[in-house]
Amino acid sequence: QVQLVESGGGLVQAGGSLRLSCVASGRTFSNEKMGWFRQVPGKERDFVAAISWTGSSTDYADSVKGRFTISRDNAKNTLYLQMNSLKPEDTAVYYCAAGGPFKPLTRHYRYPAGYDYWGQGTQVTVSS
Repeated sequence: QVQLVESGGGLVQAGGSLRLSCVASGRTFSNEKMGWFRQVPGKERDFVAAISWTGSSTDYADSVKGRFTISRDNAKNTLYLQMNSLKPEDTAVYYCAAGGPFKPLTRHYRYPAGYDYWGQGTQVTVSS
């Protein structure tokens, strides 16, 4: 059974930092992409960042570019999201996703339908 389990969320003041982790079990995602999305109640799940298998290719939503960094440790089957200079508008449930190839031309990784597996989410709350 494939599982993605996020951790590292919490309450932080504006300007602070958090590091999210996502541990995959049940299979490895060799040659497959992983990504982070976020969602607030009543809204769609939004793309945050994605990374290729080797880590050589990454992409970010404009709203987080320069503040967030996505990385992965394939030996540990773990995905990370380092979040710096957090803003109240970053408040959301953050989801880890995995599966499928990283396609830079179509940028299919920016859409939830581009992934096969999802974690349960971790809450990030940024106070002003």
